[in-house]
Amino acid sequence: MGKHGKHLVWDWNGTLLDDIEAVIGATNAAFAELGLEPITLTRYRDLYTVPVPKFYERLMGRLPTDAEWLLMDGAFHRHYWQRAEACVLTVGAAELLAARQASGFTQSLLSLAPHAELVPLVRRHGIEERFVRVDGRIGSSTEGKSTHMVRHLQALGRGVPAERIVVIGDAADDARAAAYVGARAVLYTGGSHSRASLEAVGVPVVDSLADAVAVAEELV
Repeated sequence: MGKHGKHLVWDWNGTLLDDIEAVIGATNAAFAELGLEPITLTRYRDLYTVPVPKFYERLMGRLPTDAEWLLMDGAFHRHYWQRAEACVLTVGAAELLAARQASGFTQSLLSLAPHAELVPLVRRHGIEERFVRVDGRIGSSTEGKSTHMVRHLQALGRGVPAERIVVIGDAADDARAAAYVGARAVLYTGGSHSRASLEAVGVPVVDSLADAVAVAEELV
């Protein structure tokens, strides 16, 4: 699969899509409905984690009940998708994807965003053809990316071994998912986590997608 068998698996929200302001806006709009205090970007990045109910546990001091979680998740997504259409790609993302494809390397996209909403959005940004596969979440939104990563790599086929794959994302969960399948990871600081929380994971942390690709090349 691709030149020298190297393959990148890209995350979407907070990585290729510069949507952190939309996320904060949707989070606070949902919090207002739920009677929770608004959150700053800094505090969000310090507390955010996947699975997302754990994030609410850090805020509330307890895990939400199943009924509370349904309300929280529904409110957030209602407000988020109202804002998502105005989000743009992260600086340099389109050029990096095009250059990598032109060089004969392969890449795919795996996101915890719902698949039905993800694919049209990727298509509208004009980058769908850069990927050999685009997968969003199908099913529960309470789990992390690890099991989705397994299915994603199985769908890609056996053209490249896991040790020749690098996951590029903005969350600790991206690194956990990479480790779960035996791949490597590079984490980007422009999304959901603070640099300190990313560095605690123990994988390379970078401040631009160009640096992420450069480091990924060195890893594999």
